[in-house]
Amino acid sequence: MSSNNLAIRVSGVSKCFNIYSKPQDRLKQALAPRLQRLFGSSPKTYGREFWALRDIHFEVARGETVGIVGRNGSGKSTLLQIICGTLMPSGGSVETFGRVAALLELGSGFNPEFSGRENVYLNASVLGLTKEEVDDRFDSIAAFADIGDFIDQPVKTYSSGMTVRLAFAVQAQIDPDILIVDEALSVGDARFQVKCFERLRQLKENGTSILLVSHSSEQIVTHCSRAILLDSSQVHMTGEPRRVMNRYMDLLFGREKREAPKTPEKVSLKAPTASEVTDNTKRQSNLDLSNDVYASRRHYNPNEYRWGDGAATILDFELRANGTAFDHSVESGDRMTLDVAVRFNHLVVNPILGFNIKTTEGVTVFGTNSYLQDCLEFQSLGKAGTVVTAQLHFDNRLTSGDYFISLGVASRQGEDVIPHDRRYDSIHLVVAPTNSIYGLIDVGLTMNVAQVPIDVPT
Repeated sequence: MSSNNLAIRVSGVSKCFNIYSKPQDRLKQALAPRLQRLFGSSPKTYGREFWALRDIHFEVARGETVGIVGRNGSGKSTLLQIICGTLMPSGGSVETFGRVAALLELGSGFNPEFSGRENVYLNASVLGLTKEEVDDRFDSIAAFADIGDFIDQPVKTYSSGMTVRLAFAVQAQIDPDILIVDEALSVGDARFQVKCFERLRQLKENGTSILLVSHSSEQIVTHCSRAILLDSSQVHMTGEPRRVMNRYMDLLFGREKREAPKTPEKVSLKAPTASEVTDNTKRQSNLDLSNDVYASRRHYNPNEYRWGDGAATILDFELRANGTAFDHSVESGDRMTLDVAVRFNHLVVNPILGFNIKTTEGVTVFGTNSYLQDCLEFQSLGKAGTVVTAQLHFDNRLTSGDYFISLGVASRQGEDVIPHDRRYDSIHLVVAPTNSIYGLIDVGLTMNVAQVPIDVPT
């Protein structure tokens, strides 16, 4: 990619920090090696190396919004500081093309003793604006921050939300070529976040390149055209945001992905007897209780993302509308039934059955699970070698479009969630076009109007 179309180029960036077990070791490391070389001795090391980043490569095009995700300690903030120039890399190089604005920490660059107004001028001058330019934009900055009379109070009296409002207002109003945001938007309230993302959209349309670090999958899949996953100080994956976030969930829960089988899995277990099958619903479908035939069913999405430790297997499903199987699409307002068969391959204590619906962009429309629904029947199951069926009913309030249903079986061990078989985006649901509503869901709105008689003076 030529530099004319490029905003950021990161080439082989690595960063090493020295970690010391005692404060005096830091002093020894600064002085002792020089003396040891002076007297002809081999210099000793009094600390240990920690590589926060190793050989990072990627490019960001002009006008592109790229999300960066990863577990805590994966090197995200270190990478952003190097791109901004506030931290020097141990190896490699970073090139930025244009004015860079960054929101890395709450109120970074603010003097707590100065008022908000004074900090606006101070921060904007650091970003390259003249006093006259700040004068012209000050009203817009103050209106965006929306902190009222606090603009003339010392920043040390601000709440964290007020601080980030003012900081983002300054950074966003200077029309940067590159904007870098590190988790800052999670602090503001809902109305402020809407305002921020609308401003990000405007900046993107104007050609600003944006690097967004967030743990929110919704923010990444909604606002980013590409995502980068960092893990163990390296680039683990780059690509379409929804797929990157799925892989991020693998790493977050500490479980390796298990690929979905290419063909229906045949198992050697014999078909369970009636006494071995736990059926807490009145089943009306023809679920296969012996084999994993999930991938052969109507409405299956072959691009599902499947993973888990294999203690349970979601064998089969059937989706019906108003009690009847359907070929392609359903109508908004249909009563949906989803039958599911689950086999427990090993003992699972207090299993949880999860369900959610997402848009094609990965935005969650609805989600719940048996634990949240107080479905004690499912929690009492999980004996090795048993098969369980579940029947889920819901009203299709979705509007026209394509959606994906995800299913999963997991359990809890203390605070940890252990995934046994998760089948993300495994069922494709198409809702037929309608001309009466738009958006994502039908909230059942009704409209009543009446003409009110008014006496007109003569």
